[in-house]
Amino acid sequence: MKKTYTLIIILVFFAIISFTCNDSDDMSSPQQDELAELITLKTEIISLANKSICNETTECKFIGLGAKPCGGPLEYLVYSTSINTTKLTALVKDYNKKNEAYNTKWNIASDCAVTTPPTSLNCKNNTCIAEY
Repeated sequence: MKKTYTLIIILVFFAIISFTCNDSDDMSSPQQDELAELITLKTEIISLANKSICNETTECKFIGLGAKPCGGPLEYLVYSTSINTTKLTALVKDYNKKNEAYNTKWNIASDCAVTTPPTSLNCKNNTCIAEY
């Protein structure tokens, strides 16, 4: 369910970007280009994490994803060690750095609420589930 919800959010971002462009615009703005790059990178990260499965030989973990303008992650991504975790960590680190730079460059604001990490992770039906 959460994976479907995340995919829907990503698709909505793409739809917003495509509908905000006027037909007379031949080029997108630098901000739109940077946002599109962030969306593409986040899609790759989520796709990799969604390939993970949990069982008795893997471990469920989470990582902070995104950068709130006031500091801290936007959300926590849950995954298992069945995937290439070194690649996932590198992609998330790159995404977080680019998201932070985007926020600073374009003066992005947020509610500054602290995103709470999961209190525990469980494996249900071969999927890691976060509990808060």
